[in-house]
Amino acid sequence: SHERICQYIAKESDSMVVSVGYRLAPEHKYPAAYEDCLSATQHFLQHLQHYAVDPARVTVCGDSAGGNLAAAVSQTLAGRSDLPRLRAQILIYPGLQALDFNLPSYQQNRGVPLLFQERALFYSLQYIQGDTSNLEEILQGAHIPPDMWLKYRKWVNPD
Repeated sequence: SHERICQYIAKESDSMVVSVGYRLAPEHKYPAAYEDCLSATQHFLQHLQHYAVDPARVTVCGDSAGGNLAAAVSQTLAGRSDLPRLRAQILIYPGLQALDFNLPSYQQNRGVPLLFQERALFYSLQYIQGDTSNLEEILQGAHIPPDMWLKYRKWVNPD
């Protein structure tokens, strides 16, 4: 589904683009997709000379769920001294927080086609647990214990 855009990015940026075909939910639940992306990125970083790629110019990118995966891979590799450091991450409408689905950005974009708020959460739940029975509770914020709300409130709030 992303081959043409990857070709376009490669041509326009005069770069090599490696697209990872990771396992998808609901057949493959978390952490399958993350493990696939991490493994592919590590392999690529370990074999940069084979592809004639400058180790100082490697960037990860992803959109939607792929944006989440790119961010997770970046965080995992950030502390690794045995691999070249990633230069950057490009995240295109990534799903990055599942603490509060009532923040302004979620409210402003909840009815935007193709990925309505409930549909986005439905797919996220398929990926994480394969069970969507608690979708309404999560939309209302009932999935987070009060002590966790307090711990993360300064980072996840409308202010």
